[in-house]
Amino acid sequence: MSAILEATENTSVRHSAAVRRNWNPARLARVAARFVSVLVCVGIWQVLAEHHVSFGLVTFANVPAPSDVVPAAWALFHSPKLPMHLLSSVMRVLVGFVAASAVGIGLGLAIGRYRAFEDAVLPPLEVLRPIPAVAWIPLAILMFPSSEMSMMFITFIGALFPILLNTIHGVEGVDPRLVATARSLGTRGAALFGEVILPGAAPAIVTGLSIGMGTAWFCLVTAEMIAGQYGIGYFTWESYTLQNYADIVVGMLLIGALGMGSSVLVRRAGLALIPWYRMEASQR
Repeated sequence: MSAILEATENTSVRHSAAVRRNWNPARLARVAARFVSVLVCVGIWQVLAEHHVSFGLVTFANVPAPSDVVPAAWALFHSPKLPMHLLSSVMRVLVGFVAASAVGIGLGLAIGRYRAFEDAVLPPLEVLRPIPAVAWIPLAILMFPSSEMSMMFITFIGALFPILLNTIHGVEGVDPRLVATARSLGTRGAALFGEVILPGAAPAIVTGLSIGMGTAWFCLVTAEMIAGQYGIGYFTWESYTLQNYADIVVGMLLIGALGMGSSVLVRRAGLALIPWYRMEASQR
């Protein structure tokens, strides 16, 4: 019984110490500084838009102020269409991201590991990589029988290349001595990938997944320009055509918040699966 009480007390002490480390004065100061920086930017935006400031090439004459955006956001959050907008956009991004993850990681492992595969597959991918998502719209409409699949394809293209390139760099960055040691112990084929190469490249893959998720949201407006009646990107583009300028900013901020939140979620989930990397980082 005393052992149990001692273990419980030790766990409580460690938890309290972790809380103190996470909320020490320096960390609180950084959080406060970041919050203040956001408030300052919003204040500058309010002043520039309210006074219709013009810098010649850039003018704020038609830009809605935060005081106009807040009521528009409140109206959207109470709109019955918001759940459908969110569901449509999340499904398009999620399907495109999952497909891009499977293709990007698979190709990245093969390209990073086998030089012949790199010579055969990487050059055409490098030709396609600089093409912006908006340029894929006509071809996507021709390639797929439904507009929904076309929109998912655009988000797939947006997420694919960050995941692919980070996976390639991660595989190429694996210490050759680890591979040689594993080979000397008889590790070959799938076992070599699963036990040496994939764990070694995992941190770079997680970074690629996080960037790819953000890029998929970045391409959402482009994807939802194709067709549809729902989606945050569609809502943003429709607001522009109807000259509801405050709603444009609301849609932009909502896409930014969703993209940032999902990228952070993907990164934290990925890091939770590679505890050895977190241990190495804590020892630096």
